[in-house]
Amino acid sequence: MSTENVEGKPNNLGERGRARSYTFLRVFQPMFNHSIFTSAVSPAAERIRFILGEEDDSPAPPQLFTELDELLAVDGQEMEWKETARWIKFEEKVEQGGERWSKPHVATLSLHSLFELRTCMEKGSIMLDREAASLPQLVEMIVDHQIETGLLKPDLKDKVTYTLLRKHRHQTKKSNLRSLADIGKTVSSASRMFTNPDNGSPAMTHRNLTSSSLNDISDKPEKDQLKNKFMKKLPRDAEASNVLVGEVDFLDTPFIAFVRLQQAVMLGALTEVPVPTRFLFILLGPKGKAKSYHEIGRAIATLMSDEVFHDIAYKAKDRHDLIAGIDEFLDEVIVLPPGEWDPAIRIEPPKSLPSSDKRKNMYSGGENVQMNGDTPHDGGHGGGGHGDCEELQRTGRFCGGLIKDIKRKAPFFASDFYDALNIQALSAILFIYLATVTNAITFGGLLGDATENMQGVLESFLGTAVSGAIFCLFAGQPLTILSSTGPVLVFERLLFNFSKDNNFDYLEFRLWIGLWSAFLCLILVATDASFLVQYFTRFTEEGFSSLISFIFIYDAFKKMIKLADYYPINSNFKVGYNTHFSCACVPPDPGEATVLTVCAGPVFGGGRRPRARRFSNCCRDPQESYATELEVSLEVGG
Repeated sequence: MSTENVEGKPNNLGERGRARSYTFLRVFQPMFNHSIFTSAVSPAAERIRFILGEEDDSPAPPQLFTELDELLAVDGQEMEWKETARWIKFEEKVEQGGERWSKPHVATLSLHSLFELRTCMEKGSIMLDREAASLPQLVEMIVDHQIETGLLKPDLKDKVTYTLLRKHRHQTKKSNLRSLADIGKTVSSASRMFTNPDNGSPAMTHRNLTSSSLNDISDKPEKDQLKNKFMKKLPRDAEASNVLVGEVDFLDTPFIAFVRLQQAVMLGALTEVPVPTRFLFILLGPKGKAKSYHEIGRAIATLMSDEVFHDIAYKAKDRHDLIAGIDEFLDEVIVLPPGEWDPAIRIEPPKSLPSSDKRKNMYSGGENVQMNGDTPHDGGHGGGGHGDCEELQRTGRFCGGLIKDIKRKAPFFASDFYDALNIQALSAILFIYLATVTNAITFGGLLGDATENMQGVLESFLGTAVSGAIFCLFAGQPLTILSSTGPVLVFERLLFNFSKDNNFDYLEFRLWIGLWSAFLCLILVATDASFLVQYFTRFTEEGFSSLISFIFIYDAFKKMIKLADYYPINSNFKVGYNTHFSCACVPPDPGEATVLTVCAGPVFGGGRRPRARRFSNCCRDPQESYATELEVSLEVGG
């Protein structure tokens, strides 16, 4: 049996060849739409420009917390949904062993997983702006939609529902041992569901499927969710995007669904943190492809954390809008050759994130869109800059910035202190203590030398303790280390020298300087002068640091030169003649004034003998001809 290829010519590939050709065209046809042989603007770019360019009075979409759960066997028992990764902006994985989270890192995806995700969006169920009040209701809605569209057999409804309503185990929970009764209950229920040969499908009612005794489903958040400290990293209006992937033995074709709720709903213990869920992506497939399902789940989770696709997901009207968002993401993806880079290496997040406003403005504005690296890039802005953050915005009211700062930090003020009662904070406490003590000792000693001990180690300890306690209580920054620094040392030395030269009382002068500094700081706080910091660049900081460095370097050379004045170098000293000196000592005459004579001179035939009433120390140098006499009168009683 022969078929025809893309150009209409016959080939001998058969049905398998036709399927491969169709797969190739289906996957890569979107890439050809904006290749060098077609128009510079792709259909996907035109659609995204239409989506993001719409005038919308609604507020900006909230930040998303994305969680990836996989269907795994826990402790060799029944399958449960286990949290394996999470995203805010960057990816965090559960380390091997399941004991802790990894550091946030840039998610690295395979190109094949992105293509597979695009196929899932094409073939699966896309349900936008649906309403649901609980997880069982949402699952029932998804399964019924799959049956109506012919994507799922009706006899598999109960099995899929049972699987999707399994218990969710999050990383915040420790592995606890279940009772024998619970284990026997779950094992017996699983055996009735899947291993009973008399029943082709589970003989269970809807009430039993959604009961909490079977699937541990709760409509309210659990205590572990409410106590999760990870909530501090999320804004108050954050929403969740849940990704569920896994393999089962009763499906022949993948079960795929992407759901966007009309209003975000709290779905019980579905999410690690107690935030309402807006998006849900489900992928259940046949056995043997767990790794592929995992990578597809990571792909959709990474897309949901991308700012451009994030906006498209909120504003999409149909399936084609979501596919256009994936195509736009593919246009910006940079491929790394596998032979020149190890995918196991985790890429650290950059210190300064590139803004996504340029990508958004490229579609919302009127300029032509050029894809995949063809967009002209500007030269960038000079280093530094602090961005347009809330803390650096001027309020125009008296103490307005201070009031806003207090409101922003008040919810976390108490936790900053009682969190230190945890044993895990002991290492941080010891580190801060040692860092403060060593600084106080080091700079206290140097300060004592610079101020003739008017300020020393003791004063440095006392000042650090008092100022640190007041700052932690009223500034809301208990983790800030306060201690003496290099610039303070330089200032104190210059101030002391100025006071000494002008006959000022140094300590009184220093007190008035501190009072005036505090008064000026209060004026700056009351007038919101901190907004001027956004105009400072690294040039200002580095220029000041260079000045301090030059002062220390100058002091080091100055001290070395002064040492040469106090201890002059003997230019006539010769190392080779050290063993040629000799000394002779004669006791003095009691009752008389004793004169100590130190003499040195050439010795020729026995040399000079001291008189009996003198204590003589004669050092003879065969080469030098000099003599030094030091007379010291000593009163001897008796």
